[in-house]
Amino acid sequence: MNINRPTVLILATDPAFSREVTANWPQDPNPHSEGPEFTVLDQGFSCDLQGSNYDLAIADASSEEKSYEKKDTPKNRNPNRDRSNSNKDLGQALAAAGKPAIIIHSNPSLDFCNLHGAVVELRREPGLWPAMAGLVGREILRRIQAESRAREAENNCAAAEAEAILGRYMIEMRTNVNNALTTVLGNAELLVHEPGLPATVLAQSDSIRNMALRLHEVFQRFSSIEKELTVAARESGKKAAHVAAGR
Repeated sequence: MNINRPTVLILATDPAFSREVTANWPQDPNPHSEGPEFTVLDQGFSCDLQGSNYDLAIADASSEEKSYEKKDTPKNRNPNRDRSNSNKDLGQALAAAGKPAIIIHSNPSLDFCNLHGAVVELRREPGLWPAMAGLVGREILRRIQAESRAREAENNCAAAEAEAILGRYMIEMRTNVNNALTTVLGNAELLVHEPGLPATVLAQSDSIRNMALRLHEVFQRFSSIEKELTVAARESGKKAAHVAAGR
């Protein structure tokens, strides 16, 4: 999901439905935050939405309800049952996509608002449903954004913890590494000053000595960083205590 610009997919055959949804979408109080990007899909709801790229779907169930009503003869027709069946099928299709959705239905036998997992059903109350759909949709998107930020923070925290563990291990092992480097460096120095050695051996010994010196400098830098972090933590603690004392 794009945290800055989520996508709302509007499923409707009636253009007036999408106009009502977009016109009544609540403004974000944050002036620097963009509203959602609306995409209208006017084909049947039987299409496969699982591969679609959107964050929230808002569906108009009226066309599905009408298609169900046409299936029964006038003798056997039960409008409330037809609407319930159409809402159920539409809800299942949207739930299969694995993303949150809002269904606007016209079934008077259902409550004004029903929740089925990630699918919210709202009854089409004249003059009220567009604003309700916008408010519910905005809260759903906010929850998705909050969850996305929380997952990102958890991942960053896990990565930082892994790096901290590695750093602590390297600091703890620096004495052993420095001892090993001292031995390597001492033997390399002896070889470099050993008379009568072939030029290739002298060159290799000199390379070993130089690499050992570079590694020694790296671990010396670790020690300096540790001291800097300790001083910074101490100063930060003093500032926090000073602020707390001044309250």
